[in-house]
Amino acid sequence: MAADCADARKARAPVKQSQPPKAADASRDEPAADGFASYTDDSDIAERESRWNYALVGSGLGVWDHNYRLDKKFYSQTWKSIRGMAPDEQADGDYEAWLQLVHPDDRDFVVNAIERQNAGDPDYHVFEYRERHRDGRWVWIECRGAPVEWDESGAAQRVVGTDTDITARKETGEMLAQLSRRLDLALQISDIGVFEADIDHETVEWDDRLIAIYGLKGFDRRTAVTAWPQAIHPDDRERVLGTVERHVRDQTGFNHEFRIVRGDGAERIIRARGAFFVDGNGCRKLIGANWDVTEEVALRNELQRAKDLAEARNRELEAAKESIEHLALHDYLTGLPNRRYLDKMVEAYSARCREEGTALAILHIDLDRFKQINDTLGHRAGDHMLKHAARVLRDSIRATDFVARIGGDEFVILCIVDTASKKIATVAERIIRELRKPIKYEGHDCRFGASIGIAIDAGARLDEKQLLLNADIALYRAKGSGRNRHEFFSNAARRSILTAKRLADEILIGLERNEFVPFYQPQFDARTLDIAGIETLARWQHPEHGLLAPDRFLDIAEDLDVVSTIDALILERAIADRKAWIGEGFAVPRISVNVSGRRLSDPQLGKKLRSLKIEPGTVSFELLESISLDDCDDAVAANLKKLKQLGIDIEVDDFGTGHASIVSLLRLSPKTLKIDRELIGRLPQSAEQRKLVRSIVEIGRSLNILVTAEGVETTDHVRILQEIGCDMLQGYALARPMPARQIPAFAREEGWRRPEGEARALQRALRRSVSRTASR
Repeated sequence: MAADCADARKARAPVKQSQPPKAADASRDEPAADGFASYTDDSDIAERESRWNYALVGSGLGVWDHNYRLDKKFYSQTWKSIRGMAPDEQADGDYEAWLQLVHPDDRDFVVNAIERQNAGDPDYHVFEYRERHRDGRWVWIECRGAPVEWDESGAAQRVVGTDTDITARKETGEMLAQLSRRLDLALQISDIGVFEADIDHETVEWDDRLIAIYGLKGFDRRTAVTAWPQAIHPDDRERVLGTVERHVRDQTGFNHEFRIVRGDGAERIIRARGAFFVDGNGCRKLIGANWDVTEEVALRNELQRAKDLAEARNRELEAAKESIEHLALHDYLTGLPNRRYLDKMVEAYSARCREEGTALAILHIDLDRFKQINDTLGHRAGDHMLKHAARVLRDSIRATDFVARIGGDEFVILCIVDTASKKIATVAERIIRELRKPIKYEGHDCRFGASIGIAIDAGARLDEKQLLLNADIALYRAKGSGRNRHEFFSNAARRSILTAKRLADEILIGLERNEFVPFYQPQFDARTLDIAGIETLARWQHPEHGLLAPDRFLDIAEDLDVVSTIDALILERAIADRKAWIGEGFAVPRISVNVSGRRLSDPQLGKKLRSLKIEPGTVSFELLESISLDDCDDAVAANLKKLKQLGIDIEVDDFGTGHASIVSLLRLSPKTLKIDRELIGRLPQSAEQRKLVRSIVEIGRSLNILVTAEGVETTDHVRILQEIGCDMLQGYALARPMPARQIPAFAREEGWRRPEGEARALQRALRRSVSRTASR
């Protein structure tokens, strides 16, 4: 028997796969499809065989026939096709090789199943296993077989059967199983209870989760429904039962919520959904689900309350936002749009001009004399003027134009025009004319004006940022040309601004490179013509333009706020040069240096000067008379006091220009007054000028203040000033400004004492200066 089984296993080995069989693929020496019928009529046999072959091919059954007595094995083309074998491919009969094609997890089972099937065990008449297809995938095969011939000992001599590809069925079954598992898991996770009602048989079945949701202890799947109406909250019972009855009658699904009272007395909210259907037997059924939504409803109600509150707050916030946006984009004082709003609108206007081919005109307006009104009458008066200016500007433009206050007393107007200059000039003139009209404020007639810079551009390359800059350049020109006027931007104006910008950059670089140097102009005792002091003058040794006087750089330096820095550098160099002169045998009585108004306001000035360890009485600071001595603030007054404490004398420069009063001179008590050169220039020709200068000298003498005359250009100036009684003289007639190294030699030569040597001394000094400049 064991040997027979081994033979059977070998005979059962698979063969290579093939294409699906044609209608009739069995040769005449192969058995008939049914395998066992015998006929006496050959035509009947052939017809029946053909019929069975067609039936088997159509059914997808792969026929196999193992005849151990004849040692012959047959496999139909369908059998081969199941495994991916070719139609003409023959099985090699190697049982062990075929067994390797069986899935490893099924291999032991298949060996046992073949043995049991060959033994005729009805439990193994049909079995399933997986086998490797030629394309590498696994196919599920359902094997049906049974022995049909036996030998005398009862061993199977012939086993016949079919193989069927059930891969699709298996996959479908697995998919349905997974779907069922997922559905059950989903119901379990979501805690959903399910019921099914048979309407025709009037039965209802609940699952365990639904019973647990209602807390119906002691009820089974079929009896739980009897307690359901009483579980519904009394206030909801009539509505819920009516809803269910109506949907059952109409055979439609439903969806509603209601409250229940659980078996433990807890009140919960249930959401129920049902769907009507007819099953395969024609029975009308209703399947539904219930789940506890108490927390969800509470959350929903809370969210609704929060939503209502949020919507109310949003309305408040929206109103606040609109107010904030308005405040963010408008000037609080005048109500006009501000700089942020202007930035948005100038982009929009520019885009429109580029699209329509029109021109954009920008008017940059700055109020003239506004600061004086603000300073003299107070900020409330200034605010009143700004509001008035805003009204004038609004009334002077079209509805399509845009006006903004961009800060302080500056405004900008945007206009879109077809052609530019004439109409815009008319608008500018009207604005200037209206703003110059006097305004009443608390009994005062307030007058101010406006300077306007205008820039216009059009075309596809219109650049709004550059246009704003051009309008600012034009405004700068208008203010510099006398104010209360308008100027159009020009390339010449732009070049001037760029030149100033380049000069400003060069000034800053010059400070880093120590290009600012002191020059010195001696001052002489008017009676003896001895050197009584030396004034220190700032010069810029420019690497390209040579030696530059302050009139070439002072205005730009003031704009850069570096005049104080230049003053400090010149002072330090002057102190060092004085020590060097003393070392060469020239005792300088005193040096004077200029000091700017901003430096006098520096709260650290006293500390900085103390660090220089200035010898008392050797240095004096020259203050321009244009610095308001009557209205100096606390910081300036404190610094002036510190200067006296440090032994630094004070001189009032450019006296006679009309800024300093006698009272301020008494308060300041300067060491020296310097008469402005404009008062000295016409002394020989003007008796009136001589009287005026004589009066100044007498004022100085009465206040015990020395008087220095600047601009002494000729010997006549020297003679007249000596006669008037002036204390000191300074000017080209006696000495020109010179570098530090020339001072000792100049003092030794005393060329200023010889009239005939004046020219020669001046020439020598100039030659040395030019030579020094060229060597640099």
